[in-house]
Amino acid sequence: MASSGEASLSAAMQAAQNGDAAAYRALLRDCVPVIAAMVRAKGVRGAAVDDVVQETLLTVHRARATYDPDRPFLPWLRAIAQRRAIDVLRRTGRRTREVHDPLAYEAGVDDGPLPGHALDVGERDRILTAAVARLPEGQRQAIEHIALRELSLDEAAASTGRTKGALKVNFHRALKALRTYLSSAKEGTDA
Repeated sequence: MASSGEASLSAAMQAAQNGDAAAYRALLRDCVPVIAAMVRAKGVRGAAVDDVVQETLLTVHRARATYDPDRPFLPWLRAIAQRRAIDVLRRTGRRTREVHDPLAYEAGVDDGPLPGHALDVGERDRILTAAVARLPEGQRQAIEHIALRELSLDEAAASTGRTKGALKVNFHRALKALRTYLSSAKEGTDA
């Protein structure tokens, strides 16, 4: 909403606080689409939007004396609308609902793995295992302990009897060798 809308809403609220009933009615009427947009952005859907709008207007009515005319109106309204939206989302989120919508079922996207995904994972595991096996002993140990077993450098050094510096060097050399091998293996399968 433009700053002129903000200014007019703020002026209407100030007039309403001073007892102007017509300004108050106009303010509430003008707030309805603003509140509806705010609560839709918060995730409220369907008939619940109207419920939240009504609850927000009631809260505005009860809390109108707390509005400070020296401050912007829309952030004050947004705070109230968001709290009412959260209240409704919490209430509706606890209830289970069954929805019969055959079109949604037909058009829905399957979130599961794609067909053949297990084959792709198995193939990648096989290629990675072969690549790690081709590494020199020091590099293979560094990859196995640091990357695959997820040990810290201290733990890997204690386990292998090597220094942390030697493990770091071997780990980075192994990563470089694996990148080279895996990129060439990928190009070989794509060709």
